[in-house]
Amino acid sequence: MIVNGAQAVMKILQDEGVERIFGYPGGAVLPLYDELLKTDIEHILMRDEQSCAHAASGVSRSTDKVGVCLSTSGPGATNLVTGIATAFMDSVPMIAITGQVASSMVGTDAFQEVDITGITLPIVKHSYLVKNVEDIPQIVKDAFHIANTGRKGPVLIDIPKDIQMQTFEYKEPEPTKLPGYRPNYKPNKKQVTRVLKKLKEAKKPMILLGGGVNHARAYEKIAQIAETLKIPVITTLMGISAISRECPYYCGMIGLHGSVAANYATSNCDFLLNLGARFDDRTTIVSGTFATEAVIAHVDIDPAEIGKNIDTRIPIVADINAFLEEFIPKLEPQDWSNWMAEVRTMVDKYPTLNKGSSTVSPKKVLEKLAEKTGPNTYVTTEVGQHQMFAAQYFRFKKAGTFVTSGGLGTMGYGLPAAIGIAIENRDHTVINVCGDGSLQMNFAEIATAVEHDLPIKLLLFNNSSLNLVRQLQYFSSEKRYSGIDFTKNPDFCKIVEAYEDTETFRIHNDSQIDSVLDRALNNGKFTLIEVDADPDDLVYPVASPVEGIRSLSYLNETIRY
Repeated sequence: MIVNGAQAVMKILQDEGVERIFGYPGGAVLPLYDELLKTDIEHILMRDEQSCAHAASGVSRSTDKVGVCLSTSGPGATNLVTGIATAFMDSVPMIAITGQVASSMVGTDAFQEVDITGITLPIVKHSYLVKNVEDIPQIVKDAFHIANTGRKGPVLIDIPKDIQMQTFEYKEPEPTKLPGYRPNYKPNKKQVTRVLKKLKEAKKPMILLGGGVNHARAYEKIAQIAETLKIPVITTLMGISAISRECPYYCGMIGLHGSVAANYATSNCDFLLNLGARFDDRTTIVSGTFATEAVIAHVDIDPAEIGKNIDTRIPIVADINAFLEEFIPKLEPQDWSNWMAEVRTMVDKYPTLNKGSSTVSPKKVLEKLAEKTGPNTYVTTEVGQHQMFAAQYFRFKKAGTFVTSGGLGTMGYGLPAAIGIAIENRDHTVINVCGDGSLQMNFAEIATAVEHDLPIKLLLFNNSSLNLVRQLQYFSSEKRYSGIDFTKNPDFCKIVEAYEDTETFRIHNDSQIDSVLDRALNNGKFTLIEVDADPDDLVYPVASPVEGIRSLSYLNETIRY
């Protein structure tokens, strides 16, 4: 069968089960778009290339599929960079396809030429610059394998325009064989035995869940281990929703804005089992103060993460599901009820609150929202104070339903990610929690959502400020506020109402929360719920940047462990 390069790309995408691509066309990808017309693959025209990558991320994080995004060369490719970096930092599988100028013009500073493989080298799991058209089938097949195995991540394929048009005799690609790429999935049995021994010896054991648990979809096993051991279970930001908040052993999020109970448990435990968390700086705050009394066991698919930030006594390179399958049948539960009660006391004594003078409580809005939504509800967020409010207050009933940008902290992530999720999960409610700063980075994507009849709900906390930055300046700059106020914010409701078949609401005080949420959640339309937020509202607790999680500011007191 004689095909051209563009036809070969589309054939392999269909063979890999790709149903839709998030893209933005341009001159260097015209052959690809011409062939896309002849396939059953749906093209979702986003309003910005960065959003293409974030929407593809939403697909990957809410399904077992690998999201695909497509852009032209030059600025189209560079606009993808932040989205690729976001996926890389959070280990999200993705295929990013970019067009490139003709092979003969590469290196001549041609119109819309950039070295996108060079630019993205530190933020992709692998990348390809296609030089021979015959290589396309194998490259695309291998790219999917690389993206979705081991520690998952984005793979970039850059295809010159002339390569897309060249013809060749198509041959089915071989099964992927990559020398040197052999992810280890099965745990070392001796190391599993060591974990079991240290757990049995422990008086105050604890489990930490990271984003790796969500990637592994290990939810049932995590629920089983929590119910079996009956010990404190905490999460990182990326691990939120890896276990239901209804679980009686769940004690909250750890880290900078984590719960007092979670941070207390970390400082006082004598054995910590880390499942898929990177021990990044937002989790540990000050590495020298982190779990200093504990024997730490770290299970991770990526050997580079083990011991990188925190000394690990028992390293286990393995897939989390494979580890748990080996670990759970050998558990010998003990009576750790006194330790659990000690941590539970901290949960009750120090509930997470927000401090401020706002007439609308973010806590009440998010808790009511959780009450009024079922388990089939995805919550995405932008990045900022609202992100921490969502992480602290929304009670997730179903595993894997919290989607946010953790490692890179990308403003503008939430709405396009919500679009990717909503398109793939039309039977779910999808809510994007945002602030006025982040929303202005991506609100052109409202058009995309409306165009595809996606009844996404935007919950906007509007305080006319970059309020998490403002909070940092409150603590670290002695309330010298610089560069954080929006003095000419638009009327966001009018912007949303400019699109047909949308609806908007405003919440000015707590008494309106119930009625507004009831109407907004049941109208079947793209909906904005704008909340009057006070810039003086603060996210608490806040860990000390000097003393780490051993010292947290909480309302008018400081808790020291």
